[in-house]
Amino acid sequence: MDVQDGGWGRTWKARGREMARGLADLILPPLAHDSREATAAAGLTPNAWSRVTFLEAPVCDGCGAAFEHDGGVFRAERCAACLASPYAFGRARAACVYDEHSRALILRFKHADQPQFGRLFARWIGRAASDLIAEADAVVPTPLHPMRLLARRFNQAAEVARPLARDAGLAYLADALTRVERTASQGGKSARGRRLNVKSAFAVTEAGRREVRGRRLLLIDDVLTTGATAEACARALLEAGARSVDLAVIARVRNGREPTI
Repeated sequence: MDVQDGGWGRTWKARGREMARGLADLILPPLAHDSREATAAAGLTPNAWSRVTFLEAPVCDGCGAAFEHDGGVFRAERCAACLASPYAFGRARAACVYDEHSRALILRFKHADQPQFGRLFARWIGRAASDLIAEADAVVPTPLHPMRLLARRFNQAAEVARPLARDAGLAYLADALTRVERTASQGGKSARGRRLNVKSAFAVTEAGRREVRGRRLLLIDDVLTTGATAEACARALLEAGARSVDLAVIARVRNGREPTI
């Protein structure tokens, strides 16, 4: 190690920080995000962790939905809906199933001013989408409309995408994609209604065009339902010259989608 390069100094500083964190944990133990219960490392309590249904292979390569049965060597890579009507994004992965347990955590993250969940969810996605991350050049968060961002104070997709990109050593394109229309909520709409609602809602910025051109992008969002929002984002990025767009989300609805009509 070259002392002139400050190597020894950095090593001792790092050890000092570790000792300080250890002492702080003894005095004020890190808390689980879902409880005031102290845990070995900030995350979920064992009870909350056990209730989350994490998605494991085999899953559809196109939409990330779990296959009902493992077909062995003859297993299809994509569900019937994705074969019949592929999304604009190439592949998708989800960390867990969207149900009452994951929904409660995600809603606290989005609406209860608890951005600390972002780092936790980034680790979940890092595991579920490791194959997509390995092939990506940059990470793009699904944007919020400025008025919604003002009300919520942070973009939940960005809070996940930022640490994910940092941990993977990928470029983080925070402002490449923008939401140009303040659309109505997607809740309660049919699959067709959701697509029409966000069809022209997203655009790539002028600076973003230079950043996305020729790159393999990983789009990050919180929940995949019909895929309408991710579809609209992917189309905008591909039209701006992206080489490919894949999708990774915290959670997705349990069943696959219906074919686009």
